[in-house]
Amino acid sequence: MIRTRLTETFGLDYPIVSAPMARVAGGRLAAAVSRAGGLGLIGGGYCDADWIEAEFANAGNTAVGCGFITWRLAQAPQVLDAALDRGARAVFLSFGDPRPFAESIHAAGAALICQVQTLVDARQAVEAGAKVIVAQGGEAGGHGANRATMTLVPEVADLLRTVSPETLLLAAGGIADGRGLAAALMLGADGALVGTRFCLSDEALIPPRFQQAGIAANGDQTIATKVVDIVRGYDWPERFRIRVLDNAFTARWQGDLDGLRADPAQHAAWAAGLAAGDPSVANPVLGEGIGLVNGSAPAAEIMKQMAHEAEALLAGGWYRRKS
Repeated sequence: MIRTRLTETFGLDYPIVSAPMARVAGGRLAAAVSRAGGLGLIGGGYCDADWIEAEFANAGNTAVGCGFITWRLAQAPQVLDAALDRGARAVFLSFGDPRPFAESIHAAGAALICQVQTLVDARQAVEAGAKVIVAQGGEAGGHGANRATMTLVPEVADLLRTVSPETLLLAAGGIADGRGLAAALMLGADGALVGTRFCLSDEALIPPRFQQAGIAANGDQTIATKVVDIVRGYDWPERFRIRVLDNAFTARWQGDLDGLRADPAQHAAWAAGLAAGDPSVANPVLGEGIGLVNGSAPAAEIMKQMAHEAEALLAGGWYRRKS
């Protein structure tokens, strides 16, 4: 069994945290991860209070955390209070300044987890008193920036060793099997944040055709784009793009964002595709690690296999994956 500062601090069996994927990581997935020995997070995303409340209910009495898009949380801070009242074990903040929310999180006894994309972000998270920092590379599904996991993680590890050695570090972006988990630990992380692999778990809230498209795809078929945020009407900070599966819609509009902004009929068409779960129109949110995923499985099985692979590799062995 792999023991790290993360497993010791949180009492986990595996150094794995499930990413709080908006409207995909519901209470059932978060609870399954936590019950199996990881740390599960509900994807509170854009702060839909009713959805978050329902998913905490779906998690039952299992200890889980909740994640928020920080710039959106600033518009609805009461949602954070509701999550803390629900006994969230951890609060995960990304894509904005976490400092305005830190005091409330600390006072509630929840662990503050801050996802960062640059060293400047990491210093800000240290100032906020983050218990855990997640260094996210651009390979990740969902929103991210430009840095790659392979270089960002060790740079953040070196920074923390100097300015805040007690702060734990997770790696995120492209980690979908035991090779990625072992690599994360070798880069100086205490564990891994896993999104895309859990997106294709049995417990994830993902339409069947989205899941099938993901299983059939490889990493070359993802794209970092502004298209999806434009059609959804979200005013994301300029430095962030969302990584999704490419399709005919993104191929058509990737080079004509102004034209897309001026064509509300296209926004409606994409929304209809999303409601129908049609990956030929709407885009499944998946990262480059999708090429390492060969099928769906229960979250507990995913973690067990990842840990088994990583243990073998870290012990100096060679692990042959099942086809």
